Amino acid sequence: MLDILRRIVQEVNLANDLEQALDVIVRRVKSVMNVDVASVFLKNDDEYVLMATDGLNQDAIGKVRMKEGVGLVSLVGQRAEALNLADASENPRFMRFPEASEEKFHGFLGVPIIHHRNVLGVLVVQSSAIQKFSQDDETFLITVAAQLAGAIVHAEASGGISGLKQETKAKKRGEKEHQSRPIHGLPGAPGVAMGTAIVMYPPADINAIPDRQVEDIEKEIQRFDQAVESVVEDIKALSARLKDVLPEEDRALFDVYLLMLNSQAISGITRDRIREGNWAAGALRQTIQEHEKVFHEMEDSYLRERADDVRDLGRRILKYLQQENRDKIDFPDNTVLVGEDISASMLAEVPAEKLAGVISVRGSRTSHVAILARAMGIAAVMGATDLPVNRIDGLQVVADGYSGRIFVAPSEKIIDEFRRLIDEEAALSDELMELRDLPAQTEDGIEISLLVNSGLLSDITPSLQSGAEGIGLYRTEFPFMERTRFPSEEEQRGIYRQVMESFHPRPVTLRTLDVGGDKALPYFPIEEDNPFLGWRGIRITLDHPEIFLVQVRAMISASEGLDNLKILLPMISDITELNDALGLIHQVYGELLEEGKQVVMPEVGVMIEVPSAVYQAGNLSRRVDFLSIGTNDLTQYLLAVDRNNARVASLYDSLHPAVIRAILQVVESARVHNKPVSVCGEMAGDPVAALLLLAMGIDSLSMSVSSLPRVKWVIRNVTRERARQILSEVLLIEDAAGIRQYLANTFEKAGMGGLVRAGN
Repeated sequence: MLDILRRIVQEVNLANDLEQALDVIVRRVKSVMNVDVASVFLKNDDEYVLMATDGLNQDAIGKVRMKEGVGLVSLVGQRAEALNLADASENPRFMRFPEASEEKFHGFLGVPIIHHRNVLGVLVVQSSAIQKFSQDDETFLITVAAQLAGAIVHAEASGGISGLKQETKAKKRGEKEHQSRPIHGLPGAPGVAMGTAIVMYPPADINAIPDRQVEDIEKEIQRFDQAVESVVEDIKALSARLKDVLPEEDRALFDVYLLMLNSQAISGITRDRIREGNWAAGALRQTIQEHEKVFHEMEDSYLRERADDVRDLGRRILKYLQQENRDKIDFPDNTVLVGEDISASMLAEVPAEKLAGVISVRGSRTSHVAILARAMGIAAVMGATDLPVNRIDGLQVVADGYSGRIFVAPSEKIIDEFRRLIDEEAALSDELMELRDLPAQTEDGIEISLLVNSGLLSDITPSLQSGAEGIGLYRTEFPFMERTRFPSEEEQRGIYRQVMESFHPRPVTLRTLDVGGDKALPYFPIEEDNPFLGWRGIRITLDHPEIFLVQVRAMISASEGLDNLKILLPMISDITELNDALGLIHQVYGELLEEGKQVVMPEVGVMIEVPSAVYQAGNLSRRVDFLSIGTNDLTQYLLAVDRNNARVASLYDSLHPAVIRAILQVVESARVHNKPVSVCGEMAGDPVAALLLLAMGIDSLSMSVSSLPRVKWVIRNVTRERARQILSEVLLIEDAAGIRQYLANTFEKAGMGGLVRAGN
C-alpha cells in the first residue's frame, strides 16, 4: 500500500494545476480500489462542489453542489470522519442529483480531506452493489485523503496562479478582474513587501528549480547542449578511471547513461520545452520529473530504481547550467526573495537597496533568516508550505509580514490597498525616528533600557543611529561561522575591541560561543539525531575549554581601558555548569592581571532559556551579576515546539501563558537577590510583548534595530500602572491566541494599532 500511495502522491505533486491533480486522484483511486465511482468534492465557502469524478456524468462537475447541513458529503465534512454505508439512498441525509447519473450506485464511502485542521473537501467512492466497503478499503481511503491534503492545497495554489496568468491577459481585454486569494504562511518580520518574486534554490536541487521565461531560445539550447556535453565527458572520464576497478558488466551502466543523455527522451524533449519558452533548467526539471514518474509506475522493482539514475543525470546537467547562471541573476528593484529554505548567504546575494522582502517555505519567526530580515528592516513571511515556489518566479507578489499572508499576481484592488499601507508604514517610521534621542520612559517616569541584538560589524552604524543604549546581545558565533577555522585570539580581540570602542561608554554584552542546534560550524561538524537537545552552547565550550579560554581572554583583554564589557553564558541548565564557567573566567582574569594588563572583572550573566534554569533562577542569581532571558529557546523548550519546523511553528508563541508565567517567576527570583533581568529574545522586539515585560519589571530589552523605535513608542505612551493592569487581565486568559487578540484590541483602542499590523 505504501508503494501505491507514494506513486499517487508523486503524480499529484507533478500536476500542473488543480484540475489535473484532482483528475489523477479520482482515476488512480478508482483503479486501485476497483470501485465503480471515485469523486472529489471541495469545500467552497458554505457548500461542497463536485470538482472531479471518474464514474459519474462528467457534465455534473461544477454543477453538483451541497450546502453545509445538506447531503451525505456535507455530513462527512461536518463530522470530519469517514461515513461507510451499504445503501446510501436509505440514509435520511441522502440527496439525489439526476445530472450526476448516480441512481445505479448504492455503496457509499466518504472520507474528509483535512489540512491543518481545516476540512478542504471529501473524497468519495461508490459501488453498484448494496454492501458496505471493507475495513481495509476504509483505512486505505482515509490514508489516501490524509496524504493528498497538502498536495491538493499546493495544486489549488498552482492552479490559481496559472489562472491568474490567463486572467491578466483577460484584464487587458477589459474583462472582469480576478479577486486574489491569499496563501497563508507565518509572520516572520513586520512590514509589507511588494515587488517581483525571485526564486532562489540550492545547487543541484532539481525539484526546486522554478519555471522562468527565456527570450533567446537558441542561446538557451546552446547552453543546455554544452551542459550535456560536459556531463558526457565527465561520465566517459569516470568510466575510464574505473576500468581496472569495476568489471565490464558494471561499467555498462555508464554506457546506458551516455545513451540516455544523447536520446530524444531526455535531450530532445528538453530542447522542445526550451523552444516553448522555458529556460534550460526549468525544461530539464520537467523532463526529469516526467521520466521519474514513468519509472516509479513500473511494477518491476529493478526498473523502478532506475528513476534514481534519471535523477542523477538531471543533477549532473543542472550543476553545469547553474555554474554559468548563478552569476547572471539580475535582481530587479523591490526584489522579494522566495525559496524552499532561504539562507543567510542567499539573502547576501541580493543588493541591499533592491531587497524588499523574503518568503520562505520553511522556518518560522525565530529562524535565522527571519531574525536577519528584522535586523535589515524588511518584511518576511515564513512557513509558507502551500506556496508553489517553482511557478511564481518573475510574478508580482505581496508579502504581509504582520499576518503571514502572501498574494501572488494580486489584483489592482489589492495592490492599491497595500500601496496605501506601505505609505502609512513609511510615514509611521518617519514619526518613530523622531524618538531616537528621547529616553524610553513611561508617562509616569519609569525608564527601561533599550538595547540592540547584533553579531556583525556592519550592524554597528545602524545600531548607533537607532538611539540604542548599548548592545544587549552580541552573537559572537558569527565570526566563527564565516571562517574555515576557529578564529585566533587576536582576531577575536580585534572584533570585540571594535564593537566596544564604537559603543563606549555604553555597555556591550558579548555572549560566549553558542553553536549547535541550528547553528553549525563547517570545520567543527556535529551530527546528532536531536541537536536542540544535544551538544550545544555552554556544553560544547566547557567540553573544549581551550576554545572557551581563548574567547574569554580575547573578550576581557579587548575591554582594557573601556570597561564596558559584560559576558553572557548561553544554555546554562545546571549550577555545576555555571560554577565551571565562572571558574574559567576568573582563571583568565587572574592570568591577565599577572601579565600586567589593566583590566577589570566584567559583569557575568546567565541566559535563562531552558526550563531547569527557570526553576533555579534564584540560585543562579546569587552567583552572577544579571540574568538575560532568551525567549526564543525558552518558548521552544517550554512548549516542546521545534521553532524551525513549519508544520508546528503555528504552535510556537512567546505569549503562551506558560511562557509569561515562567518569565514572571524568573523576575521574582532575581528580585530576591536584587539582580537585574533583561530579555534578549525576539519577544523583546514585539511591541505587545514589550508592554507585558514592562509590567513585569524587566530592567532592559534587547532587540533588532528595526524593532527599537516601535517598542520605544509603546513605552513612552503608557504608564507602568496601566501596563500592570493589562498584565493582570492577560494572566486570566488561558491561551496564546486569546492573549494576542486581547492585546491587539487594547493597542487599537489606544491608537497604537499600526505597531502590530500593516498601516498606521
